[in-house]
Amino acid sequence: MTDSVISSTLTFSQPFTHAEKQLLTPEAIDFLHSLVARFAPERDRLLKAREQRQQRYDQGALPGFDSETASIRENAWQVRPIPELLHDRRVEITGPPDRKMVINALNANVKVFMADFEDSLAPTWQKLVDGQLALRDAVKGTLSFTSEAGKIYQLRSDPALLMCRVRGLHLDEKHVEWRDRAIPGGLFDFALYLFHNVDALLEKGHGPWFYLPKTEHASEVAWWREIFRFSEDRLDLPRGTIKATVLIETLPAVFQMDEILWELRDHVVGLNCGRWDYIFSYIKTLGQHGERILPDRQQISMDQPFLDAYSRLLIKTCHRRGALAMGGMSALIPSKDEERNAWVMQKVREDKAREAANGHDGTWVAHPGLADIAMAEFNRQLGDRPNQLHVSREQDNPITAERLLLPCRGKRTEAGMRANIRVALQYLESWISGNGCVPIDGLMEDAATAEIARTSIWQWIHHRQILSDGRLVTAALFEQLLDEELHALQHSLGEERFRHGRFADAAALMAQITTDDELVPFLTLPGYRLLP
Repeated sequence: MTDSVISSTLTFSQPFTHAEKQLLTPEAIDFLHSLVARFAPERDRLLKAREQRQQRYDQGALPGFDSETASIRENAWQVRPIPELLHDRRVEITGPPDRKMVINALNANVKVFMADFEDSLAPTWQKLVDGQLALRDAVKGTLSFTSEAGKIYQLRSDPALLMCRVRGLHLDEKHVEWRDRAIPGGLFDFALYLFHNVDALLEKGHGPWFYLPKTEHASEVAWWREIFRFSEDRLDLPRGTIKATVLIETLPAVFQMDEILWELRDHVVGLNCGRWDYIFSYIKTLGQHGERILPDRQQISMDQPFLDAYSRLLIKTCHRRGALAMGGMSALIPSKDEERNAWVMQKVREDKAREAANGHDGTWVAHPGLADIAMAEFNRQLGDRPNQLHVSREQDNPITAERLLLPCRGKRTEAGMRANIRVALQYLESWISGNGCVPIDGLMEDAATAEIARTSIWQWIHHRQILSDGRLVTAALFEQLLDEELHALQHSLGEERFRHGRFADAAALMAQITTDDELVPFLTLPGYRLLP
């Protein structure tokens, strides 16, 4: 079968092979359609509201706490109790739902593996289908993988708990249409994971547990709340069976944390400090505010006052409401060079010790080789306790909007600009080639870190910043450095790898989105058009 597949409700542009037939059964398609028909129109209204808020920020307004919801912030209430299995999440590992990676992640010394259909996955149709089937096999306990060399990978008898991160509100699934429009990518991911796995998860005492990314406003998680309720009713599940952790990874959302917990109170189990997306969102949200420009990415660490305030406010808010406060991702990865590796391990140790001391209940790593260090720091802080819900941070001074919006000082340098170009260029090339998670210069880069790289340069150009050597940042300077870095990459990778890659496409896309008069909100939107 080679033509598009048209069900009575949805149109699929890809042929149904054996894999699709396992996943997209008539019953699964019917469930997906019921969600799309009911909830896709509201998704469009929520995205429009985002645009309107951003227009106000671009005209000079600043994000802040909403006076109309002050009663939610001031009154005493708590979310529904957290399931026993989710009390201890001291170390979580994340990555795309690639078969080998899922096995290695679930076998690592961690409590949770978050299978990511969002920032670390380039959503080709094949990867989406294979990813869902890999998670289905993982839930059943039958997942295995044999490498080309014949090495067999299998799940251990007591793997980590599984969570699924669906795509953000802004992302479509172009391979499936309803009424001649692409459906929301997050609904596709959610529907198939829930439909195929909920019974097996519940049978072994687990549950359908999700991560919700890129939230900007409580009304967006209210949308998910209704999706959860509808799904529970449709599948005859008790209220509150579906659980979610919400990533606080946008600047507007940090002012909405109480409201987010309130709207999702029957389902939410925690909030997470998505630090890299948060830095990106700070740049994007305040893109027109010339007095709030950040320095080189390398100087923006969690001990900066505006990021420390974000971490502490999240902990205080979550613990007051009975929800877990998860820490952020260490993007560093182990190195084969002994000296470099010792430096990496020390940096990760310091980062995780800071999070644990602040009162976070757990943290993220991107590589199994960092799990032991993260685990040791949280074990040291938690002792026999499963979490730090007892840490109230009531002794802290009130965290004001001014403190959350305070930019960090630092230099803007040619070296920083070149590093941003290298990261964004290589990541874009990898992403449009179908790989959304890439080691670059000793860091595990995903869409969030690439976003910081390109939006920083856009803002420096837009506001005519001066580099530390006195040069004005212009589009011409950026294009000169981009060309030089492209040639340097060609030399370092070799002619064959360069010729067979998509570096010209990536450079053209980067030049476009970095020099446009208007800031493109997500690089994955124009990038998606270049994916098969």
